[in-house]
Amino acid sequence: MTKMEDSYLVVNGLRYHLVSCGSGPLVLFTHGFPESWYSWRNQLPALAESGFKAVAVDMPGYGETDKPNETDRYNQVSLSNDMADIATQLGYETFVCVGHDFGAPTAWHTTLRFPDRVRAVICMSVPYGGRSKRPPTEGFKRLFTDRFYYILYFQQPGIAEKELESDIPRFLRSFWWPVSANGDGKFTLSDCPADAKLFQAMPDPGKLPDFMTEAEANVYIEAFTRNGLTGPLNYYRNIDRNWALSESYGNNTITQPALFLYGDHDPVPEVGGELERMKEIVPNIEIKKLKNCGHWIQQEKPEQVNTHLIRFLKQL
Repeated sequence: MTKMEDSYLVVNGLRYHLVSCGSGPLVLFTHGFPESWYSWRNQLPALAESGFKAVAVDMPGYGETDKPNETDRYNQVSLSNDMADIATQLGYETFVCVGHDFGAPTAWHTTLRFPDRVRAVICMSVPYGGRSKRPPTEGFKRLFTDRFYYILYFQQPGIAEKELESDIPRFLRSFWWPVSANGDGKFTLSDCPADAKLFQAMPDPGKLPDFMTEAEANVYIEAFTRNGLTGPLNYYRNIDRNWALSESYGNNTITQPALFLYGDHDPVPEVGGELERMKEIVPNIEIKKLKNCGHWIQQEKPEQVNTHLIRFLKQL
């Protein structure tokens, strides 16, 4: 297996941790919540062996990358600037963005804001439906009214951290399980009242989902125990700011070749009709649904994901 190498870059005032593999055209991977570069551990060697330079980023707030105290530093304009600058520092004028979960908005925004540099985009689990008519939290409040919704619960600094950091392993089990192939897909539509806590709304399955070994889970547990969750939660606290900042480009069409992968047990792509709208906003998109797969797609079905990635990239 091709060796994975750690490196560090200072980008717009933040020290980033990268894990790289191979040589060739650059493919830049951005992860979601609650993960790290490690969620791409099965993709980097496969792409390297197929002739690409695969680079996975520890996003700000995660792993060995800096964790800025300023909540607004986690907005998608700043993050997409960082991705473009990482590519520049690595010596590449053009590159391909690959993003999953909260890394998908970073990939979409980087593609929108740097159309002359991003030659293709691959996203997983979170589609791009364009800029909404109102700030996202307004929509969530209208949709969920008196019911618990985790993104609204995450908005107030300090509250979610206190609960989730009290039992990191339980938090991760509760987050991974319901939207994996083991779960029932009810993660985002809880019957709990709006003032519930996350541990009330998301029962502890008492075990890891099938795709995650104890050793792999421990990588995440140790990182979040060491670093805390304020940085990762700050991504959710910027969703209205992202909406405001995207006014000048958020309705643009993404014309680059695009690939979207999602699992048939994942409820996230179907929320709000974004999957259907994406077909118009991203006209050159290819959409693939993986069977018996949940939200954590690149970890649940690594070989299938790698096959789709390599096939798509070699067509460019």
